[in-house]
Amino acid sequence: MRSAVELLTPEGLLLRPWRSDDATTVLRAFAPPEMARQAGRPVTTTAEALEWIAGRESEREAGSGYTWAVLREGAALGSVAVTAVNHVHNTAWVSYWTTEAARGTGVATAGLRTLARWAFDGLGLHRLELGHRTNNPASCAVALRAGFGAEGIERKKLRYGDTRYDVERHARLATDDVNDG
Repeated sequence: MRSAVELLTPEGLLLRPWRSDDATTVLRAFAPPEMARQAGRPVTTTAEALEWIAGRESEREAGSGYTWAVLREGAALGSVAVTAVNHVHNTAWVSYWTTEAARGTGVATAGLRTLARWAFDGLGLHRLELGHRTNNPASCAVALRAGFGAEGIERKKLRYGDTRYDVERHARLATDDVNDG
């Protein structure tokens, strides 16, 4: 199952690896300043979007990360990823984002639930972690709805420009009750 190319959520969303023909969606997704900061590097041209996609492909090939586009009726609406895969401790970091048009529609939650199940069953992981800025209640709601319990605050962990942000850490274990179904 490690090499799974596509995953289907119970809600009918398709998770598949990002492809070069998704470059326009990636560009649009990283256009807002909030998303541009999270990209870690500029994604403002088609070439940069293709580099971002190629980076996801490289992680998949190396077995260190798996990133999927989340699609509804053929349109990519967001992304879910399990990265920093550590097979010694069977842990990984998860992340997610949606396009502006898909926010609040359940795309991130459905994608994250399916990704977690795959990471536990397909990769044999035991613990998945994520973090969000404490001033991002929408991201917190996604984490909680996807079964990731809050564990604590990491003070001033992230810096964007001259501003530092507290981060709330969440985790989900393979043995959590939320996984029984």
